[in-house]
Amino acid sequence: MDKIDKQILNILQINARASLKEIGEATFLSSPAISARIAQLERNGVITDYGAHLNLQTLGYNIKAFINLEVDPKQKPVFYPFVDSIPNVLECNCVTGEFSMLLKVAFPTTNELDTFIGELQQFGKTYTQVVFSTSVGPRGIHLADQ
Repeated sequence: MDKIDKQILNILQINARASLKEIGEATFLSSPAISARIAQLERNGVITDYGAHLNLQTLGYNIKAFINLEVDPKQKPVFYPFVDSIPNVLECNCVTGEFSMLLKVAFPTTNELDTFIGELQQFGKTYTQVVFSTSVGPRGIHLADQ
């Protein structure tokens, strides 16, 4: 991966809808050259997805929370399909420390969050933190031109 690939990735992380022309102007390459580089980055698994960042509050999901969960390793074959089936789970990460899982969730109400936590407790102890505000939102990582 060279400097231009990193520039392309930085642009796409900011705006996945950037046109080939816009990217070409920023990198001083032709649209076909940009297209070929993006295709190569996709084939190499560097670019895995394109998406939109949604404002969950405007969609009615006013409660965002992080849930720590202690899951016994023997329960993981049941836990993973369960948590994957819940659309309110935005992320599920296997982590180190006192708890084995860290979930990021969004719900319209605290009652719905509470119901979900009750369902999670079949897998183990939970510890929940409700988000008041987000000072740094989801973003990509800036790739230096090294």
